Amino acid sequence: MKMLVTGATGNLGTKIIKKLLETVPAENLAVSVRKPEKAEDLRAQGVEVRHGDFDQPDSLDKAFAGIDRLLLISADGDNETRILQHTQAVKAAVKANVKFIAYTSVVNAQESKLFLAPTHKATEQAIMDAGIPYAFLRNNWYFENEASSIQGVLAGAPWVTSAENGKVGWALQQDYAEAAAAVLAGEGHENKIYELSGPLLSQAEFAKEVGEVLGKEVQVQQVDDQAYAGFMKEAGVPDFLLPMLVDIQKGIREGALEVASDDFEKLLGRSLTPIRKGIIELKNA
Repeated sequence: MKMLVTGATGNLGTKIIKKLLETVPAENLAVSVRKPEKAEDLRAQGVEVRHGDFDQPDSLDKAFAGIDRLLLISADGDNETRILQHTQAVKAAVKANVKFIAYTSVVNAQESKLFLAPTHKATEQAIMDAGIPYAFLRNNWYFENEASSIQGVLAGAPWVTSAENGKVGWALQQDYAEAAAAVLAGEGHENKIYELSGPLLSQAEFAKEVGEVLGKEVQVQQVDDQAYAGFMKEAGVPDFLLPMLVDIQKGIREGALEVASDDFEKLLGRSLTPIRKGIIELKNA
């Protein structure tokens, strides 16, 4: 059985492939990447490296040929671009007669008001319409997304947010990677939806955990969206990213990431990495 992971040289994809190699023979694994030269380390381990570019449908037809199980890692970019890219990938999977697709989506994708959700809603629908057995890995939020805030606290800055009491199901990217690997290489996941959320915490609760790890009191500064954008700009965030960061805060405030589930533990067969251990990893990164 041949398995393929797209975007395998990204942060998440790298972790997924590393986990798969613990249990799956390298000759059964392939990766689809835009720049094959960046995957030479995988080739050296016996993984088949194929050129696949979401913007070049013909390359995807070749990349997916002979693949039984596909893990489609969502691309970067705006919603319109990603919807087109993902739709082309699904069409290529149909042409290649792929037997199973796992897709990294977002929590509550079909109902979510999060600004990222339209991409995932459309991609899930395209996969379902294709008639290929699927599993949707609806990821909540990465611990790693808070690395800059933690480093700011270390430097004496407050924890600034406009998310009010909205809660998030943070988890380490490694946990998401292991869940994805379990689904791609496992059995019994056909036509399943997994809501992958860690313990639900507000910004203030998360900041308190950060303070416990750092051994210092963390000041939480609740501001409005405009002030939040100002703080982020002063911190060096490029102007083009500010609307996205504000939208994330708005989504959290409105409950878009407040999705409780124990699907993570079911897939991993263990408890999630403890919150404080995750914070320690980010602190030391």
